[in-house]
Amino acid sequence: MCGILAVLGVADVSLAKRSRIIELSRRLRHRGPDWSGLHCHQDCYLAHQRLAIVDPTSGDQPLYNEDKSIVVTVNGEIYNHEELKAKLTTHQFQTGSDCEVIAHLYEEYGEEFVDMLDGMFSFVLLDTRDKTFIAARDAIGICPLYMGWGLDGSVWFSSEMKALSDDCERFVAFPPGHLYSSKTGALRRWYNPPWFSESIPSTPYNALLLREMFEKSVIKRLMTDVPFGVLLSGGLDSSLVASVASRHLEETKAASQWGNKLHTFCIGLKGSPDLKAAREVADYLNTVHHEFHFTVQEGIDALEEVIYHIETYDVTTIRASTPMFLMSRKIKSLGVKMVLSGEGSDEIFGGYLYFHKAPNKKEFHEETCRKIKALHLYDCLRANKATSAWGVEARVPFLDKSFIDVAMDIDPEWKMIRRDLGRIEKWVIRNAFDDEKRPYLPKHILYRQKEQFSDGVGYSWIDGLKDHASQHVSDSMMMNASFVYPENTPTTKEGYYYRMIFEKFFPKPAARSTVPGGPSVACSTAKAVEWDAAWSKNLDPSGRAALGVHDAAYEDTLGEAPAAIDPVSDNSPRPAIGGNLVKPVASATAV
Repeated sequence: MCGILAVLGVADVSLAKRSRIIELSRRLRHRGPDWSGLHCHQDCYLAHQRLAIVDPTSGDQPLYNEDKSIVVTVNGEIYNHEELKAKLTTHQFQTGSDCEVIAHLYEEYGEEFVDMLDGMFSFVLLDTRDKTFIAARDAIGICPLYMGWGLDGSVWFSSEMKALSDDCERFVAFPPGHLYSSKTGALRRWYNPPWFSESIPSTPYNALLLREMFEKSVIKRLMTDVPFGVLLSGGLDSSLVASVASRHLEETKAASQWGNKLHTFCIGLKGSPDLKAAREVADYLNTVHHEFHFTVQEGIDALEEVIYHIETYDVTTIRASTPMFLMSRKIKSLGVKMVLSGEGSDEIFGGYLYFHKAPNKKEFHEETCRKIKALHLYDCLRANKATSAWGVEARVPFLDKSFIDVAMDIDPEWKMIRRDLGRIEKWVIRNAFDDEKRPYLPKHILYRQKEQFSDGVGYSWIDGLKDHASQHVSDSMMMNASFVYPENTPTTKEGYYYRMIFEKFFPKPAARSTVPGGPSVACSTAKAVEWDAAWSKNLDPSGRAALGVHDAAYEDTLGEAPAAIDPVSDNSPRPAIGGNLVKPVASATAV
């Protein structure tokens, strides 16, 4: 991952302003510690902090077309850049960077090229010929991007909120799958897949096609010129990523550079479920496995730094980000700069345990659509920012556009949990990789029950966080919470504690509005809480809140005070995020 900052149309073009933009860009240096770049054209500035993954020697940014009339600053990876370059036969490329192709595609096709990109990205492009600019974010929102406005009429874009929060009057999360054009002054959706309408698909389940598309997704993400590995929790999703990567590693350029033995990484409290399962998968796949331990106190000590980096007060996200943040630091110390991770599978296939209570395939499918649309606020935000805090890039094969198209076109009847038919959560992807002749994974791993990352690192982690918050948040503070925090009022001491830390770093109302709110159980959206009346009395983002489903569920405490309520649900992006920015364009699809 890299860090980008663009400031366009500033009133002050003094050297002091240039110095200020450099200073703000430095706030993103953790994302890109390898090099810094800045392009200034009249009243427009494009800054970049680079994490060199592809073409480390010559791919410094900003990047340009041949005559440097088009300038682009990019955070991300374009996996099909070679294929796209082959189409641009009249263009001359100056670097081996996968991102340079963006400048040339714009020169060739104008603003309508974004859907041609296969990858994860956020970028800002300046056309100096007419001083217009565009900004765009990838389909799902894997790469973060924020947009802000200055009192002087300037427009700002940044990979993280911390570079905008002091100098912008207002800022919002840039919606995934959208493009902003200065020509219209509005956002429009460039990503319009069939599933976005939430209509119910009817395509029969094709296990071999699903497996083939996922393998292609993993293989294309092995594009790297630096050491890499796989985050392996021992759960289904990360284990499948590791298995496919290990199986196909020898075929890649990366193997010739870094060896054909895959490195895997896991973290947890000593004796945690993930550590045991990950070790077993690593032994089965014969990877070079790195096991890291942390204590509850070490996690608590890191909370302030974690919240500063991930820029949210969502309980689930903070619980899971902390061990990931600690693990990323260890990974970077080993010289590794890129990892593959398993985010997205639970949203696509209904893997969270609360999906056991989905009343019918229509509601099941609509919930998966809502979850995918909200990924940029939760798991994508966590995976990106927790790793980028230490200059590590996380790639997510389950969120490949082509793979999602196939997976979300399956008749959701096949995804439904059917105990009578022996189908547990995510059965369609488990079955797709259940190969008797050449197994991808041991059977009991392939069919291991879903374990949320914040649970899998050790159940005492969440219990320790709750205890710590209780020591710092009094009953009287909770009684007055709605007056102190009228927007997204925290309803547990844990949520209140995280909110206090967040507001210390990001005190502006615009910052707190980038985090949505609502009730949740086991990572559900607010809508899915309605599936079981008992859940409303046990609202907690942990998978153990799925009473009667999780093997280690909390005891049913109906009638007692709930252990925790997630103040921020994985609901569809609220109107406040992106807000009415989408509305001015008639052809745009509402977020």
